[in-house]
Parts: sequence; C-alpha cells; structure tokens
Amino acid sequence: MKIGIPREMKILEGRVGLTPEACGLLIEAGHQIFVQHGAGCLSGYDDNDYRSIGCHVVEDAHALYQSAELIVKVKEPVESDLLHLKPHHIVFSFLHLAANKPLVDQLCEIGCTAIAFESVVTEDNQRPILSPMSHIAGKLAIQIGAHLLHQPMGGKGILLGGVGDADKGLVVVVGAGQAGTEAVKLADRMGANVTVFDINEQRLSELKASGERVCTQVSNASTLAEIIVDADLVVGAVLIPDKHAPKLVTEAMVKSMKKGSVIVDIAIDQGGCVETMRPTNYESPTYTRHGVTHFGVTNMPGAVPRTASQALSAVIAPSVLKIADSRAFEHDTIRNAINITQGQIVLPALIEEFA
Repeated sequence: MKIGIPREMKILEGRVGLTPEACGLLIEAGHQIFVQHGAGCLSGYDDNDYRSIGCHVVEDAHALYQSAELIVKVKEPVESDLLHLKPHHIVFSFLHLAANKPLVDQLCEIGCTAIAFESVVTEDNQRPILSPMSHIAGKLAIQIGAHLLHQPMGGKGILLGGVGDADKGLVVVVGAGQAGTEAVKLADRMGANVTVFDINEQRLSELKASGERVCTQVSNASTLAEIIVDADLVVGAVLIPDKHAPKLVTEAMVKSMKKGSVIVDIAIDQGGCVETMRPTNYESPTYTRHGVTHFGVTNMPGAVPRTASQALSAVIAPSVLKIADSRAFEHDTIRNAINITQGQIVLPALIEEFA
C-alpha cells in the first residue's frame, strides 16, 4: 500500500506520524512511504533521514495526498488537510470526534475512512496508542502547571513542592487513569500535597500507597467542591473512551478558587471536564477566568515532539502494518477503531454520542 505522512498543520504541532525507523519496517514489508517535505523536522528528523531508508519525499501536501492511499498523521485533519482528502483515502490519526461535530460532518461529506488512534483497543481492553500520549500529557500537566503558578506568569507565586518551612502547594487531580496517575506521581515526587478523585476505589488505593503526600477521594461533587477551594493547581484528567468528557469541575467551583490558581485540562481533546475551559493552542495557551489561569491546549504532547514522536511511532507501526496488509480490515482491533466510513458514523460510542 502507498502510505503518506503529511506535515502536521495544527498550530505548533511538532510531532510526526512515523519516524524513519518505523518507515523502514513498513518498506521492508513491501509498502511504499511518501513523506511531505519537512514533516519530521520539528521532531529532529530531516528529509534525508527518510530518504536514506527508502521513503519518497514530496514537496507539498497536494503531492502527498495524491500519492498515498493511507494517511498516517498525528492530530485530526484541519481545514488545510481536508482540502486534499478524497473518498478513497484512509486517515489514521487521533480524531477525538465526540467533541468535534463539525469535523464529523466534513469527514462524512468527503466519504473517506477515518480510523482513530484512541479507538484502537486490544483484547485485554488496553488502548496502546493513546497510552504513551496520556503518560506524557500527565507529566506535562504538572510541569506546565508549576510554571504557571510562578508570579511572572500571573500565578500565586508559589513553588509547588515548597522548601524548608514554606507551605507546599496543593494539587487536585480529577481522574486517575493513565494521565491522572502520571500527574499524581510527578506532583508527589516534586513535593506537593496531592488529592486525587476517581470512581475506581482499587486504583485510588494503589495511588494512595504510591506516594507520601497522596490523598484519595471517591468522586462526588460535594467533596470536590470542598477541596478545590484550597487547590493551587487542578488537573482535569477524566476519560470516557470515545465520548465527550463530563463537566465535573463546575463554574461555581472555579469561582471558589483563589486568584492566581491554575487549571490544566488534559481532557480538553474530548471536550474538557472543566466547565469554564475552552480549547487553546501553544501560540496562546492560557486565559484567565474568575482570576484563575486556564490552560486548555488540545495537543499537549506536541510540546515535546522528539519524545512524543518516538513513543507514538513505536505503538502506531503495528497497526499501520495491519491496515496496509489488509484493506478489508480483517483485524478486529482495526475494524473496531473505524469511526467513519463511506459517509457514515460506524463507531457505536460515537453513534450514541450524536443520537
């Protein structure tokens, strides 16, 4: 199959769908790889790295989409991508369509097949492609949040982990999935006090045992409202697979927080779990509402493209090979990850979302 890797067009998105190493494996399997000029440069891979292992480097997006049938990219297609998509194309990328009805409509109108990274589920109910990006986003949420708490950034002027007799910051993490877990662990290692909310009591027990300063709470609105008042940093990390995230952090809760506090909503790709959060990008990542700094960048791992591309490419490659080897989608993990095909929504969770 002819596989295309376009340059990402989302603002300051530096990741690339496949590294040269992964491309080499696909070429060895008999597939042709077309790479748009400059697609890997922000991840540290220049055009010659791709040429050296047998990829065809094409000058622009038009040539890339004309050359390839399977399009492997990182983030969902934006307007400049949609101009080139045709009914015969298969798009394999993060899509997060539950929070993006306009894109659903556009992909249906084009008639292409759209397969979502986040919808790939293994037999043991793991999401192997989503997982590494969740780990990165969880770590970044604490690093970014800690920076935004600095006074020059408009924050409270606190060091998250404190020092000596100084107060430690309080981090509240809503959701103890993979992203939330990474946020909890890093905040604890930095010396902050951490309270994590989730409905999975076993997961909470594991997290409680993992850190010196980790407190756990079974999720309920009244307890969250009580604790969030004193939070310096709130991390939203709620995931309901393939569905819009619930608004667990209400506007009233945000209003109760102290001026200069920070909220980072990792769930913003799926619509966000904070009522006052809206999508932002790395050109203008934050805004202030009710005196609280909001960070809602929809491609958080794009800030560390070298690390993220290497981690992502390693878990994408096996699925790309399955798609390329079987256009009939004989593999359950691929067939069940199709969100849209031939102008129709086919993913059950997405059908339910827009019913």
